[in-house]
Amino acid sequence: MSLDDMTASLRSCVIREHRAAGDVDLTLGLFFDKLSESSRSRSSSKRCQERRLEEALQLLKHVSDAQLEVLEESHLLLLVRLLVSMQMRAANLPTAFRKMDQMLQHLAKGHHHLVFRETHHCLHAIVHTDQVLSFEDLQRACVFLEDSAVGREVWRESFPSLLKKLSELFLVVLQQESLRDGPLCYTAVKVCLQIFQLFPGELAPRVWTKEPSGPTMQEILQALMDIILGKCCNRDTCLLAGTAVAMLINSASENRAGEAAAWSLLHVSHLEPWLLSVGALKVQCCPAGKDGVARLAVTRGLLTCCRANILLSSQADNTQMCLLLNELFPLVHDLCEEKLDCHYFAFEALTWWLKKVKECLPDILKMTGVRLLGDNSRLQRQLIHIIWTNAESPMEGVSEFVRGAFCLLLDLYKTDCEQFCDTEKTLYFTLLERIIKLPWEAKAKYHRLCALLPYLGTDVVLSQYAELPNHLLKCLSTNHLSPCGSDLYKCLIQQQRRELRDASRGEPHLADEWARCWRPVLHEALTSDVTLLQNHSSTHLLPCTFQVFPSAVHPLLASLDPFAPGHLHAWACIVSSHRAVTGGSPWAPQGSSTLETLQLALGSADDKVRLAALNLLCCSPKTRDTPTAEEMALMRGFLPQNLNSDSSPFRQHFQTGVKKFLVRIRDGCLAHVRGQKGKKEGDATRSRTAQDVLEQGIGFVEWLSELPYSYLAPGHSYQRKKTALLLLSAVLETCTDTWSPDKRKGQPPVNMQSLIDSARQRGQWDFVSRTKQLVLISCLEDSTNEIRELSAGLLLRFFPPSFPDDIAAVLFMRTRQLLCSPRVQEAQMGALMMKVLLQKSQGQPEGCRLSSDIPVSRGSTPKTSCTVKFLVKELEEHYLTAKADMMLAARTKPIHGVLSALQRCLLEAPNNVHDALDHSLAGELLVLLDNLSLLLLGVLYGDPNACASEKDTPPSFCDMGNAISSLIAEESRGGPEDREECVLLSEAHNLVLTCCWVSLKEVGILLGSLVEKILSEFKASKCLLAKEDLRRASKVFKNILLKCRHWGAVEGCGAGFIKFCASLLSSNDPELSDIPAHMLKRGLEVVRSPRLTSVTRRAAGLPMLILCVVSAEDGSKKRPLLSLSMQTLLETAQTPLAENWDQTLDLPQVCAVHTLQALVRGSGLGVAVLQFAPAVAILSLTLLSSPCWAMRNAALQLYSSLCSRMLGQRPASEEGRPAQRGLSPLAFFFHYPGLQPFLLGELSGAADDLQGAPHEAKLHLQPSLFPVLTLLAQLQPGVQESTETLSEFLPPLLRLSASPIYSVRVMASKALVAMTPPSGYMDILIQLVAQLPGPHECCCHNRLHGQLLQIKATLERALCTVSDPSADLCEVLSKIDASMWLVTEAQRCPLVRAAYLGVADSLRGRCCVTYLAKLSHTLMRDIQTPEQELQLGLSSFHQQAIQFLCADLKCARQIWDNFSSSSTDLRLSLITWVVDGRGSQQAGLKEVIQRELQSNLREALSSGSVEYRRTFLTALVAVMAAGGSTSPPHPPRWAPLEEPARLECLDLLLGDLGDQRGGPEFLSQALYAASLLLSLTSVSSLKISVFQRWCSILECHRSPGEPEVLRMACAEALCVAAVPLMSHGCLPTVMIRTKTSR
Repeated sequence: MSLDDMTASLRSCVIREHRAAGDVDLTLGLFFDKLSESSRSRSSSKRCQERRLEEALQLLKHVSDAQLEVLEESHLLLLVRLLVSMQMRAANLPTAFRKMDQMLQHLAKGHHHLVFRETHHCLHAIVHTDQVLSFEDLQRACVFLEDSAVGREVWRESFPSLLKKLSELFLVVLQQESLRDGPLCYTAVKVCLQIFQLFPGELAPRVWTKEPSGPTMQEILQALMDIILGKCCNRDTCLLAGTAVAMLINSASENRAGEAAAWSLLHVSHLEPWLLSVGALKVQCCPAGKDGVARLAVTRGLLTCCRANILLSSQADNTQMCLLLNELFPLVHDLCEEKLDCHYFAFEALTWWLKKVKECLPDILKMTGVRLLGDNSRLQRQLIHIIWTNAESPMEGVSEFVRGAFCLLLDLYKTDCEQFCDTEKTLYFTLLERIIKLPWEAKAKYHRLCALLPYLGTDVVLSQYAELPNHLLKCLSTNHLSPCGSDLYKCLIQQQRRELRDASRGEPHLADEWARCWRPVLHEALTSDVTLLQNHSSTHLLPCTFQVFPSAVHPLLASLDPFAPGHLHAWACIVSSHRAVTGGSPWAPQGSSTLETLQLALGSADDKVRLAALNLLCCSPKTRDTPTAEEMALMRGFLPQNLNSDSSPFRQHFQTGVKKFLVRIRDGCLAHVRGQKGKKEGDATRSRTAQDVLEQGIGFVEWLSELPYSYLAPGHSYQRKKTALLLLSAVLETCTDTWSPDKRKGQPPVNMQSLIDSARQRGQWDFVSRTKQLVLISCLEDSTNEIRELSAGLLLRFFPPSFPDDIAAVLFMRTRQLLCSPRVQEAQMGALMMKVLLQKSQGQPEGCRLSSDIPVSRGSTPKTSCTVKFLVKELEEHYLTAKADMMLAARTKPIHGVLSALQRCLLEAPNNVHDALDHSLAGELLVLLDNLSLLLLGVLYGDPNACASEKDTPPSFCDMGNAISSLIAEESRGGPEDREECVLLSEAHNLVLTCCWVSLKEVGILLGSLVEKILSEFKASKCLLAKEDLRRASKVFKNILLKCRHWGAVEGCGAGFIKFCASLLSSNDPELSDIPAHMLKRGLEVVRSPRLTSVTRRAAGLPMLILCVVSAEDGSKKRPLLSLSMQTLLETAQTPLAENWDQTLDLPQVCAVHTLQALVRGSGLGVAVLQFAPAVAILSLTLLSSPCWAMRNAALQLYSSLCSRMLGQRPASEEGRPAQRGLSPLAFFFHYPGLQPFLLGELSGAADDLQGAPHEAKLHLQPSLFPVLTLLAQLQPGVQESTETLSEFLPPLLRLSASPIYSVRVMASKALVAMTPPSGYMDILIQLVAQLPGPHECCCHNRLHGQLLQIKATLERALCTVSDPSADLCEVLSKIDASMWLVTEAQRCPLVRAAYLGVADSLRGRCCVTYLAKLSHTLMRDIQTPEQELQLGLSSFHQQAIQFLCADLKCARQIWDNFSSSSTDLRLSLITWVVDGRGSQQAGLKEVIQRELQSNLREALSSGSVEYRRTFLTALVAVMAAGGSTSPPHPPRWAPLEEPARLECLDLLLGDLGDQRGGPEFLSQALYAASLLLSLTSVSSLKISVFQRWCSILECHRSPGEPEVLRMACAEALCVAAVPLMSHGCLPTVMIRTKTSR
């Protein structure tokens, strides 16, 4: 009997028996309805099924045991049978299974025997059969063991049978590779683990006796050990097997037997065969691999499963040995030190080891009698070394385990010290000192401080680490460091609160204590100009501050002035965060002024300020806190004015804020509705208040629901439409009762319908009217994809389940038209409309109906099936049209629209794919896709039969162009000789090309996604695709990827191909999983074979094919396909070039390198390629010396991609700091040890080439040198300690300072800093400054320049860690002072002089006044001396000198006073300094600069140098625009300038603007400067022609076709000139006309 039949039978019988029981029949009827709905919802959504089962469970609980007693036992048995049968079907859905088990538990309270009998009957059928256990049988056994109490009782009774079936299964599974590496073997091991864990008593007679009771357990243990020792490639299965064996050992009834078994199991570390003894069981163990997985599985299993007495046991012959300390820790230590691809599990084992030591520490100390973690003990050093070295591991999840291990270590040390009365606890202070020395960029620094803080206290940490607040601000201004920085701040204030709590002080006093330490920090962060710092401080710091110190709001607000720059945003963030955290009224802290400040913030021109103010209005910790009338009025005014924002983040936060506001309205109104139902007599006043609240809330929602439709009509901007749809989505999600199965949270309240009814009684909240539906349907044809998708989503989720017939008919007609459009965008519209139409039509649209004799398979959905058949028929018509006349098809039936519609209807519809397809239709579709791909590829080849050949060489772009041109010529009945040469592609050419590549892309996406869905919903009785069909599909992919060069087609096809490969590789059928492997081998053969044209250059598919196959491999396995690919590609790339190689042909070696690059860059592989990183890096650096340019080019690209993968993405920072990667040199070479000797050899070789006679000029080019230096320079400096191995890098880096190549010297200085430990900075500086020559000594300029660069780089790093001047630093300063001649004219090289000046600038704050005065005097004299001859690098020296001198106000004034008489180069350096933003930093200097620039404006405009004129105008605008160039708050002050000169300058500027001389940047500055002159010139001296010229220039440059910088300049010009002129009433009418015409 089927489930539906059982449900129907129960319904009729049970309800008939309960007729006399009142409303019980209604409850049971609803219960059966929910069960039926849950059964039907299996094909649509797991969440829907879980919801229906939860509702059914609640209904069944309302039926008491007494009411169930009325049922006949046969009917009750039928109910139990129904639930157990549903349980058996839901074995792969744990949540649904548990819901049904709860129902059975409710029935078992009075009828346990029935539940047990039926469960026993179903499970008995699994083990009492001649067939081997299937995957479904194992799933059911597993879930009944895990989640069913009755199921465990049944399995306890059937224990021997289940063990026997498992042993039989292992004998079969381990013989086939595909089975032992797949889910079948994993689930079998999981069942074993559950049995060993749940039934130790039943196991004892079979294992822990003197003689074995039979072969069953022996065979199971042998199978588990074979899996552990390498017979299975699935890492997860191996680890689970180790846990299962350890659980078996833990089931020992006698301690000594378990201890002996554990010691025997640890022979796995010896890598030699041994006999494992577990009680009476003895199995032979032969390790099959040396990858460490077996040791990891055993170690992890023992640590997680074994009890304390086993872990603390000793060997019989050596009582000093402890299993936990002397055996398991060395294993864990070695696993963490080795370079495995399972580091995650190794560090998980380290964490487990520390946890076990913590649990057993009293017993360990009692057993050993000595300290476990004594100061400088070997165990302590080893643990700290592992933790310190792996804190920056690139392996995902390792750093989190390292942090946990560090916390456990600190806790262990504390307990250890307490046991031995050690009050000094020196380790904590030693660690704090090491942590402080770490650079602020090291993420691990902050995590370690968080862990160490409770043991030292905030006073100790803040006193010894004075730079901590400043470093926290730097963290918050850097994206990747902001979470750890905010975590440290939270730990600090929480610890501070705990320490202050002991003083028993009030909240205001506690807030004052907090403010003393942290108010300046938060004030600086919240009012900062750095956006990241501002955002992160408001998001992370404020909430935790108010959680710990709620009264901190008062000192924070007291330091703010809403009219100061940045303070308004800070005010809004503080008040909104305080309201969201504490629930306090936002009007309380500052009284009535709060509303005024809020209105000011809501009207701000800054997006951030408005969003913060909106958040203040919307947030509240209580969702039932109904907004006040004032808040609703503010929202009514605010929302319509903020619909046109260009910022996507603004729109997202805008929607989130409105949704919070609506939730408050909804929940508040619901509370009042519930209150009205339960109100008592005499509550008239309260009732009127409730009515007012309801009226306001319902009215606001009604207004907001109507508002978006005003902006969805055609003609409105994208921004308005997008924001309007987001608002509409917020209303519908919040104020309807539509349940969303894809959301776990945010579902509507259960009693939402009562509020909807209340609104409907008022004639409001008609959210789904026909008019509104038509507006959203019109949005389906919007030009932007986002608007279309949003509209479709709203129609499908919230509007009635079917369209009216008239709308459906018109919409279907329009859909067919769009599907045939050659424009891709319109075809995509049609595909989306077909999807909507499929789900929203009552039946089949008129044009979609097929003949009635077409069979529809039983259980399928006729509407879906017929729609798919209609689309397949349409696709066939398009194919036949293209086959007959490609040009006609490209115009009228371009194929890709129907393909996209098929994809949406098959893959995005809620129905099961088996409901839409049967075997014949799936096969027909596959054949059609194959024929389509061959046809389209033939068009690109120019030969329909070309794709039938086995050659995998795609046509070149030239060949494709010629083929399409020939096709067009043939269709137009013209010959090739009639074609004219044309640079631009014709419309016909574009139509054909677009039709081909878009259709090929859609074929790949549809085919891959379809195969994935079919195999994921695989039904043994209804397999839609046979193996031959899948092989045919693989051929389609191979043809597209290897025979098409268009990147759009290749990329789209790759997206589908990776799904195809993943589905096949995860299959248990070896024939299916072999299909991608065969394709990979074929692709590697293509790589190795010589070719005539390149397949790896732009838009080629061979690397994509290989990448997709290896990316689809299961990450939990050993990735044999990836290993094969990397090995083959490395061997091919290393093959020497033939003697007669031809650079015009593609080489297999080049092809291999490009393919390696694709694998390294592939996001699907993640860190899996890092195990091959040393070999790939060495290969790429070696190939840079190849004589073949293509090889060098490919090697450089590969090296760049590999460095990004090894080091991670460069962190973003807004302060312009050079951001190194997160890995320190020590950690980098720990993870990639094979690179260290190679890189050192490359550096040493390059440095040795520089050694020669002093006057011998040599230029030895080493192509790998600069890439090696670049890699080292990107490592995180200041993290590692001094080590002998890394110190070997320093001598060659120091010698490279003499390189004749400038960039090598620069990069060597950066690499030197990264490779030098902090303790060695001063030694390096002393060594370098000691080598500086005297004024009469002979020197090499290259070496001297390089040494100065290295001194400067090392100084800047060293000064970050040095707070007080040391003797070594004083020695450096003395030597720098003695070498001042390097900046004088005695030194002939300007680059050396500039480098020395850079060193002096770094030391400015530590140099004596006499030295600085002498240096400034020397520089002033030098820059004022006329140039005698042209010197290379002189301009760089001048820029450095200007930067140094202008830092002093007196020198800066002197330089600018002589601006007119300075040389052109010097003037250019000065104005460049102003453009860089330094001119406005000194208030006293700004007026001098303004005066000099204005006085020299005419001369600058007459200059023949465009660069000088542009820079001069940029500087002028920068100093004249007070508060920014866009909206100066006050008119700029203009120095007295003769009116004729001002008019002449204005004429020159307008002339340049009219003739458009100088480029967009120059013209934008010229327009601003001209507007300044115009606004400051008296009206009487201006002619009407000047205004006309200015207006015509604005008209010209404001057009949409002009560059954005010019359009922005027009707006700025109006702000500068138009407003002052209009205020004086002197703006001509032509200007008025210009403005109003817009």
